[in-house]
Amino acid sequence: MTTTTAKAAGTAAVPSAYATLTRATFLASVRDRTTVFFTFAFPLVFLVVFGLLFRGQSVDGGLPYINYVAPGVLSWGVGNAALFGPAFALMHWRRDDILRLIWRTPTPLPTVLGSRFVVAVVVGLSQAVLFTAVALLPFFGLHLDGSWPLALPLLVFGVAAFLAMGLVVGSLADTPEAVAAIANCVMVPMAFLSGSFYPADLLPGWIRTASWVLPLRYLDDGLTDVLAGRASFGSLALDCGGLAAFTVVFGLIAARIFRWSNRT
Repeated sequence: MTTTTAKAAGTAAVPSAYATLTRATFLASVRDRTTVFFTFAFPLVFLVVFGLLFRGQSVDGGLPYINYVAPGVLSWGVGNAALFGPAFALMHWRRDDILRLIWRTPTPLPTVLGSRFVVAVVVGLSQAVLFTAVALLPFFGLHLDGSWPLALPLLVFGVAAFLAMGLVVGSLADTPEAVAAIANCVMVPMAFLSGSFYPADLLPGWIRTASWVLPLRYLDDGLTDVLAGRASFGSLALDCGGLAAFTVVFGLIAARIFRWSNRT
């Protein structure tokens, strides 16, 4: 085999490995019915509960409360799924020495992580469709205008940011209990400080200012503007840029503390 032929074969193998890993990751996620159920049902419970409690109420100059709680719960649900999945996977791969096996194969680690990202985006978009469909029911009364497609880049950037955060958590934790503890300590306070369950305008001024150091605030703020029909190119670029910056920061941290095995 000539050098050119070998290079071509290697190049062709990468997309094949990527597609195979993506399919395997997706099938593994779907087979775990308990995780699938709670990935979608748990955040949806918050949407229904808050939608019922504040049904018919308005805030911020007449904007229905559902226009705040729907994007807030969606942001939190997407962030949870994008963080927990990679965190648990990375912890298990390292504990079971799967990462060491990957290290010895021609498949690069970024290809493996890229397959996780694709699956996380699919899950996030599926959550968005489900939550929006429920919020659009006449009983809850969410109204959308033609700007709703702007939510798509926000969701992709949001998934990337929280997946990178999940890689940090998965690199730090050595047990499932540790992953759950760290992730919950991060996500639960972030939900309240970012205004996921109630309008951020109701928070004290200093908390509103401090919340801009949290990635969930950017995702929540962007989706709220989009679903309320008040998103602009400038605000959307700011929110996407903030999420991209968090992706880079958490990605660098994850790369710095990454371990191939618990024995190293």
